[in-house]
Amino acid sequence: MTDSRTRSLSEVHHSVSTDHATMFRRMMSFAGPAYLVSVGYMDPGNWATDLDGGANYGYQLLWVLVMSNIMAILLQALAARLGIVTGRDLAQACRETYPKGVNAALWFLCEIAIVACDLAEVLGAAIALNLLFGIPLMVAVLITAADTLLILGLQRLGIRHLEAFVIGLILVIGACLTIEIFMAKPDAMGIAAGLVPRLNGRSLYTAVAMLGATVMPHNLYLHSALVQTRRIGASENEKRSACRWTLVDCVIALNGAMFVNAAILILAAAVFHKAGKSVTEIQQAYLLLSPLLGTVLAAKLFGVALFCSGQSSTLTGTMAGQIVMEGFLNIRVSPWLRRLVTRLLAIIPAIAVIWVMGNAGTFRLLVLSQVVLNLQLPFAIIPLLQFTNDPKRMGSFVSATWLKLGGWVTAVVVVGLNLWLAAQSASDWAASAGTWAPLVWVVCGTVAGGMLALLAWIVIRPFRTPAAAAVTLGLDQASAELLAPPSYRKILVPIDHSPLDRLSLSHAVGIAAPHRARVYILHVEEGVTSQVYGSESSTAEVEAGRAYLESLVQSLGAKEIGVEMTVRHGSNPRKEIVKYAQEIQPDLIVMGAHGHGGLQDLIFGNTINPVRHRLKIPILVVRDA
Repeated sequence: MTDSRTRSLSEVHHSVSTDHATMFRRMMSFAGPAYLVSVGYMDPGNWATDLDGGANYGYQLLWVLVMSNIMAILLQALAARLGIVTGRDLAQACRETYPKGVNAALWFLCEIAIVACDLAEVLGAAIALNLLFGIPLMVAVLITAADTLLILGLQRLGIRHLEAFVIGLILVIGACLTIEIFMAKPDAMGIAAGLVPRLNGRSLYTAVAMLGATVMPHNLYLHSALVQTRRIGASENEKRSACRWTLVDCVIALNGAMFVNAAILILAAAVFHKAGKSVTEIQQAYLLLSPLLGTVLAAKLFGVALFCSGQSSTLTGTMAGQIVMEGFLNIRVSPWLRRLVTRLLAIIPAIAVIWVMGNAGTFRLLVLSQVVLNLQLPFAIIPLLQFTNDPKRMGSFVSATWLKLGGWVTAVVVVGLNLWLAAQSASDWAASAGTWAPLVWVVCGTVAGGMLALLAWIVIRPFRTPAAAAVTLGLDQASAELLAPPSYRKILVPIDHSPLDRLSLSHAVGIAAPHRARVYILHVEEGVTSQVYGSESSTAEVEAGRAYLESLVQSLGAKEIGVEMTVRHGSNPRKEIVKYAQEIQPDLIVMGAHGHGGLQDLIFGNTINPVRHRLKIPILVVRDA
C-alpha cells in the first residue's frame, strides 16, 4: 500500500470502481485514461505537421502516421502496465531508481517538452479564435491564459467528468473532419501508395516532427498515473485483467487519434497538394478550404475542430506537468500555479514570434515545437523499457520477448531519426552562419554531447547496478528503527473560538495522556482593537475570549493534563502560530480544518498549508464529521 503523499494524482487516486458484474460495464469502467492521453496525439502541433506533410508531399508520409501509431500503442500500453503493476508512475519509478542529478536532468528535459506542447496548444487555440471570430492573434494568445479556470473547474468535478468532457471534444473533432473528408473526395490509390515507407532529406524534418507530434514523451508519464485512478485490486488476476482492459482502451482511443491525424493529412493532400498550394500557415489552410471545396462550411468546421483540439490537449498537459514535477522532484505545487507558470512559459515565445515574424512564424513555431518533443522522447522511452523489462520490478508481468524487441526497435528508430535530424540541422545552421559557423558547431556539439552522455548513462545503468535494487516501494523495505513509535512531550493546539476547538483538544488529550505530554494552547486575537493595543486591549469580545480559554484550561486540568495557555495579538494568525511553534519546539501540532477551499480560501484565509510549509513538525489535521 502506497502512502497518500506518494500516489500519482492523489486527489483522484483509486476513485473509479471497476468491480462490475457485466463485461460491458467493466470495459467502460476502464475506458477513459487512453482517451485523455489520445488528445495529445491530435493537438494543434499535429495539425501543423500533418498539414505540412500533406500539402508538400501529398500522401507520401501517411506511413509515418501508421508507424507512429503502432509505436504509440506499444509504448502507452507499457506505461499503463507499469502503473497498474507497480503502483508507480514513470516519473516516480525514475526517482526511486536514478540519482538526484539524473532525475533533475530528466525532469528539466520533460518540462521543456511540456512547454513545447503547451506552446502548440496556445497557438492552435489562438489561431482558431482568430479565424472563427476575427480576434487579433496577439489578443487571442492572451485569452488562452484564461482556460486555466476551465481546467481547475473540471478537475474539481472528478476524473470521470473530465474524461467525459474530453471524449465529447474528440467526437466533435472527428465529426468535423469526417464531413470535410467527404467534401474533399481524396484519391484512394494515392492513400494506398502513401502506406509504403519512403523518406528523403527534404521530407525528413517533417517526418520527425510528425513522429514527435504523435508519440509524445509526457504522455507516457501521464498514462502510467491515470490508470491508477481505477480501483483494481492487489491480486495477480485482478492486475492481469486490468492490463487487458487497458490495452483495449489504448487500441480504440489511439486508433481514433490516428484517424484524426490521417484525416488532416489526407485533407491537405487532396485539397492543397492537388491544387499545387503550399501551406505555410494554419490560417492559410482555413482560408483556402472555402474556395477550393466550394463551401464556407468546410472552413468553419476546420476552425471548430482546431479549437476543440487545443482545448482538449490543454487539459492533459496540465496533469502531465503535475505528475512529472511530483514524480521526479517530490514537490507538490497547487494546480492553478502549476498551470499558470506553464502557460506563461508558452505564451512568451508565442507573443515574441508573432511580434517579430507575424502569422507565418506561428506555423514554423508549431512544427519546431513538435521536433523538440521528439528530441526528448528517448529519455522517456528507454527508462520505460528498462523498468517494464525488469523481472524484479514487474514479476510475472515482465515484458515478453516480442514486446522487448518491439520496444527496443522503437527506441532505435527514434534515436536514429533524431541523430539524422540533428546532424542535418546543425549543418544547415552552420552553412547559414558564415563566420560564426565554428561557434554553431561548438554549441551544437556540446548540447548533443551532453544529451548523448545522459542517454548512454541511462542505457548502461542496468548493467552496472540492477535497477530494481535501488527501488524503495514502501515501509516493508524500511529498517526497524524507522518504525519505532515517536515520543510526545509537547503538543501545540492553535484554537480559533470555533466548535473545532474542543475536537482538536480531544485529539490532543488522547495523544498526551499516555505520553504524559504537556498541551500548549495558542489563540491569536486578530481584531482591530487587538492589532492596535495588543495585550492591553480590553473589549467585551476579548474578555469573553479570555473566559472561554480559562474554561478550556480547567477542563484539561480536570483530566490531569499539563497545560499552558498563550494569547498573541496580530493580523496574521499563520505568522504567530509559526513564531510560537519555533519558540516552544513542539513534537506535534493539532489543528482543526473548516473544510472550505478554492475561492473561500482567498476570502477567509488558509492557515494549515502555510503553517505546514514553514515548519518541519508533524501536524495532525482534524475535521468535524
